[in-house]
Amino acid sequence: MMNRRTFIETASTVTAAALLSNRIGWAATDHKIDKLGVQLYSVRDELKADFDGTLANVSAIGYQEVEFAGYFDHAPKDVRAAIDRHGLVSPSCHVPWDVLGDKWPGQIESAKIIGQSYIVCPWIPPDVRQQPDSWKRAAETFNRAGEASKKAGIQFAYHNHWFEFLPVDGKLPYDLLLEMCDPKLVKMELDLCWITVAGADPLKYFERYPGRFPMVHVKDIKNLPKISAAGGQDFGDSLKDMTSVGSGIIDWKKIFAQSDKAGIKHYIVEHDKPAVPFDSIKASYEYLRQLRW
Repeated sequence: MMNRRTFIETASTVTAAALLSNRIGWAATDHKIDKLGVQLYSVRDELKADFDGTLANVSAIGYQEVEFAGYFDHAPKDVRAAIDRHGLVSPSCHVPWDVLGDKWPGQIESAKIIGQSYIVCPWIPPDVRQQPDSWKRAAETFNRAGEASKKAGIQFAYHNHWFEFLPVDGKLPYDLLLEMCDPKLVKMELDLCWITVAGADPLKYFERYPGRFPMVHVKDIKNLPKISAAGGQDFGDSLKDMTSVGSGIIDWKKIFAQSDKAGIKHYIVEHDKPAVPFDSIKASYEYLRQLRW
């Protein structure tokens, strides 16, 4: 028969094992971002003034990845040397719409030298969007660009603003792009702030188009502005309520809980017009570094 002492020792062992098991189980479901990136548009003036020093500061904050939006007259080999020097990698870059034509082969070669896996078109100019069948033509352009880059081992992607979520002839342009673009040739870099500003739900897109969103732009906003097709949209410079990540209204835990379904591989911080750029991207980094879901 088990005496009182044996019972207590056995019960204590079982309880400790149960607690350890529960803790291991909790840890297994505790998700975080392993590596953070930043869109260097957030520090564009600093990068233009001091290319190498800006990359050093970005690395010192803790960022491991950088997404370029221009190289400020630095050759691809020099860009690669700079990021290598500061322990950074560049998984992606943003390029203007007009690069998708005759300049596209050169852009692909540049990306290969720098070591980028993605080339992103971040903006369709208003004059292009106002043409007949503009979104069909955009999808055709993206498919062609994606087919060419795919042969070189580089994925093409498109980055949204808010105008893609305003109806055109009863359809959302973003939906048209997702329907008409070949999912193997064209991925989406979903800007989680702009889709929120537009009043759309990123989780619904993750559900409908799983795996189509390998990159996301992570930026926050304090209040939702009134938007309309008539108002147009600049690059975000006029938006006054944009803020560092974690100090706004976006529910990051709710969104990132669906990261696997979305296919997110790269979390890229951005602030279009920060008052003090390095302070802004540092605050965003510190918030996201400790975020768990």
